Amino acid sequence: MKKYFKYIAIILVGTVISCREEVQKPKVTYGASNKVSTGTSKTDSTQIEIADLPIQMQGTNYLIHPVGDLRVYERGSKARYGSSTVNDGSFTISNLGEYEITGYLQNLKFQAIDSDSIRPLSDKPILILTATYLKPVADKTSNKVMVYTLTDSDTNKDGKIDTSDIKTLYLSDISGENFTKVSADLEELVDWSLVESKNRLYFRTIEDTNQNGQFDKNDVLHYNYIDLASKKWEVKAYKPI
Repeated sequence: MKKYFKYIAIILVGTVISCREEVQKPKVTYGASNKVSTGTSKTDSTQIEIADLPIQMQGTNYLIHPVGDLRVYERGSKARYGSSTVNDGSFTISNLGEYEITGYLQNLKFQAIDSDSIRPLSDKPILILTATYLKPVADKTSNKVMVYTLTDSDTNKDGKIDTSDIKTLYLSDISGENFTKVSADLEELVDWSLVESKNRLYFRTIEDTNQNGQFDKNDVLHYNYIDLASKKWEVKAYKPI
């Protein structure tokens, strides 16, 4: 019985240490090479780019095609279909909420409803986590804006762009044009909020001021807003404290 409890204790300690190491994994690596390492996989895999069926936000003239990677893993004579974004056996790579698309998407592609032409949101590697249509702003102004949370660079230099890298904030028109980064480089997006009465997008970022590669209580928060009623997206700082 004592050996059993000792064994359980070792597992629990190992789990705590493992979780602690995962939490403390740096999001930024300073002074490292920019070269991307492909590495090796324990199983043979092939990435297949697929798209979900198009989405049309209410009151807009554009279709949005979510695009992501489906991975096929070969193990012996059997093949398993899966994705880093969905459960095994599913070919759905995104989820649709009220005016919001979520997932782990490699891109979004936009198509005017009276055209067969489809254009990508970005021509560079990114990982889109959320894409939100700001309908309240469109209802009050002539500006139809999309806001995105995503990662756009391998900030921890582990050879891939994923959720372990810095999360950033972008805006675009409903057409996917004017795709613009509004959060500062190397600042982690904390959160954002739309204040409908003022047509303002407020957001907070945190700067790794001590450059330890992590974002914690010793770093500095930045407070910003953008007037979405304006044609020009100008980031303005404010100090609530």
